[in-house]
Amino acid sequence: MSRIVIAYHSGYGHTKKLAEAVFAGVQDAGAQAILLAVADIDDAGWAELDAADAIVFGAPTYMGGPAAEFKKFADASSKAWFTQKWRDKIAAGFTNSATMNGDKFSTIQYFVTLSMQHSMIWTGTGLMPSNTKAATRNDLNYVGGYTGLLAQSPADATPEEAPPPGDLETAKAFGARVVEVTARWLAGRKTSA
Repeated sequence: MSRIVIAYHSGYGHTKKLAEAVFAGVQDAGAQAILLAVADIDDAGWAELDAADAIVFGAPTYMGGPAAEFKKFADASSKAWFTQKWRDKIAAGFTNSATMNGDKFSTIQYFVTLSMQHSMIWTGTGLMPSNTKAATRNDLNYVGGYTGLLAQSPADATPEEAPPPGDLETAKAFGARVVEVTARWLAGRKTSA
């Protein structure tokens, strides 16, 4: 059974709700899921990250990039970087913002760069977008993320109201995708060894 850590920051609770949906998708797909709020990370949390087979990064997009609290965590990960503790782990990421676009891709790109510096293997959503005239806001991958999971929560919505059900279902599917990719990666490594 693979171990997948969802390392996230949430400012108002919306991104935490998204992280919990990714967590549920990982569990439903048969992997061990660990939900880790990076603002509260301690030595045990760093040990979980070091022992993980995959790490899913998550943060809200504020002012065109990841929240400062996530950046603080990323900067602190330089200790793991120095010894390449996360090398060859699967990596993925998700973000949420108040607007449909909100420059969310800048946050996903930040996660990609972080994972590449750690010599990780990036995986995207593996999901086609809902981009037909018949599409509704609650369809799978309505926001249209390929490189990472994208979600939207209106600025005046509570975490009980947003992200909407379609984004949460997309998050579950994304969690399952990370499990699938991680399983393939681990099986390939075992075969080649």
